[in-house]
Amino acid sequence: MFTGLIEQVGIVESTQSTDAGVELRISSAYSDLTQGESIAVNGVCLTVLEFGAGWFTVAAMIMTIGRTTVSGWKKGTRVNLERAMRGDSRFGGHIVQGHVDGVAVVEQVETKGDALVVDVALPDGLAETLVLHGSVALDGVSLTVNALKGDKLQVALIDYTLAHTALADLAKGSSVNVETDVIGKYVQRLAAPYLKQ
Repeated sequence: MFTGLIEQVGIVESTQSTDAGVELRISSAYSDLTQGESIAVNGVCLTVLEFGAGWFTVAAMIMTIGRTTVSGWKKGTRVNLERAMRGDSRFGGHIVQGHVDGVAVVEQVETKGDALVVDVALPDGLAETLVLHGSVALDGVSLTVNALKGDKLQVALIDYTLAHTALADLAKGSSVNVETDVIGKYVQRLAAPYLKQ
């Protein structure tokens, strides 16, 4: 499990296609990774295969590639990194599983006051598990739902977020990984039989 509080921004050093999908080498400042641990890369939960001073490798299988933005990552792509939450850590964001629900497209990026306001078009069905001022993860970053109208989501990025994540790279037309709040998914599932009556 993750919290959506990004620890650092890594850079994709290389990508290599495999029979199962793609293997990626990512530069990072981590010095104490372990083989087999989970790490969220732009919100996608992946497994550390190998690591060394300033780098690690992960693999994304074909199913993961089809549900996320992984296919668009190339050498030089900046990615948000977060290691799995420890049991004795502060829980500063929200429950993020690293299980991406879909890919959204940025429709507008606009500076308003002291924030960068980003409007995104969500894939069908995702807005139903979100609530105004609730939580959502975009590229692994825990954010507050600033506005919600139909399948349109708006978030506001403060200076700290822009300085410490790769969301500063967003522009109109960018694709982002979206994970909606798992609590909303459970509520939707539990309520579904009663809503059909």
